[in-house]
Amino acid sequence: MPRIVITHEVKDVEAWASKPSMDALQGAFAPFATDTVAYTAVDGSNRIAVSANVHDMEGMAAFSSTPEAAANMEKGGVIVSTMVYHIEGDR
Repeated sequence: MPRIVITHEVKDVEAWASKPSMDALQGAFAPFATDTVAYTAVDGSNRIAVSANVHDMEGMAAFSSTPEAAANMEKGGVIVSTMVYHIEGDR
């Protein structure tokens, strides 16, 4: 099961890191991944990271490209154009 890290910027770090936002994040990843962890930058910037163990990469990729996912990310303050996906280990 590959571990991924997604980095991106958000409009408001405090709002993004709030409990309702974190619950939504866990719910969005639940069908595809486990052990989801959110991180904020120690430099105080609006850059964040999310890591997860993904058991359904194809499902996650398909869902991530839907209008529903885009709407959820926008609602959560994610600046989608700054998203970078990283995968652990060999490609």
